[in-house]
Amino acid sequence: MKTRVCEILGIAVPIIQGGMVYVSNPELAAAVSNAGGLGQLYSGKDPDILRERIQQVRQLTTKPFGVNVPLLLQEAKDLIDVAIEEKVSVIFTSAGNPAKFTEYIKERGPRVCHVIPSVRLAQKAEGSGVDLIVAEGWEAGGHNAYDDVTTMTLIPQVTDAVQLPVVAAGGIADARGVVAAFALGAEGVQMGTRFVMTQECIAHQAYKEAIIGAPDTGTVITGRAFGPTRILKNKLAETIINWERQGMSSEAILEKLGPGRSKKALLNGDMEEGSPMIGQIAGMIDDVVSVQEVFDRITSQLEPLLQKLQQKLSG
Repeated sequence: MKTRVCEILGIAVPIIQGGMVYVSNPELAAAVSNAGGLGQLYSGKDPDILRERIQQVRQLTTKPFGVNVPLLLQEAKDLIDVAIEEKVSVIFTSAGNPAKFTEYIKERGPRVCHVIPSVRLAQKAEGSGVDLIVAEGWEAGGHNAYDDVTTMTLIPQVTDAVQLPVVAAGGIADARGVVAAFALGAEGVQMGTRFVMTQECIAHQAYKEAIIGAPDTGTVITGRAFGPTRILKNKLAETIINWERQGMSSEAILEKLGPGRSKKALLNGDMEEGSPMIGQIAGMIDDVVSVQEVFDRITSQLEPLLQKLQQKLSG
């Protein structure tokens, strides 16, 4: 599984943990990096807290890890500066134009990886000089793009359109997903939901249990008009969808929702009034294991899976 993604990031296995809001904690990021992949912190909005969290990861691993900075944040520049000062290996940018910061970051040392949902934005990212592209399909949990482009259709189109290594994200949780992503042209994968369901992740137990109980149809997109977000189906999701069907304005919906809905679900375990962001792959995950077990399962299943695939193809 040695690919350009491994070479660029300095990792042994081309598996990246997504920078998930609230639950991409230092222990999880360090465990992923120690297992041979790339752990990732979500930046948050407070540069001082981000610095503390980066330093916590440093106490737990000597391996490379990354920080995800949404460029729409007013604090993006300050957060990026902290990551640079703390000598983070790679900065993942998302939700904005990477051209604004790519050269600035790379001149100061870290690699840059940008998250995109379309071919056009992949090409713009490549033109801005980023080192890697994460192409994230509509199956992914949390904040999504406005166009419903699935991972299955997005990855081959992006890999055909750019020369950079592409990391596939959205709907991947096991060796089958990894093989499929590579068959589509990717050179690495990013997983979120599978890493939420690990012992090292600080997500609330009620949130993890809800994921275990989720069927294949257990998630839904809310906020299509003002910010598509994939969450587990619950009372809040039903309420938002009803508001949207009634024609309520985006401003009115956001005012009624108020802040902190994601934190209420992910950290406090409120699975009715909180926003439990998770991917469609939740229906396939039925256990909570260590990060190392996630890696062991994937790497041990790859060869038998490829042999079985070859047998099917050869008739």
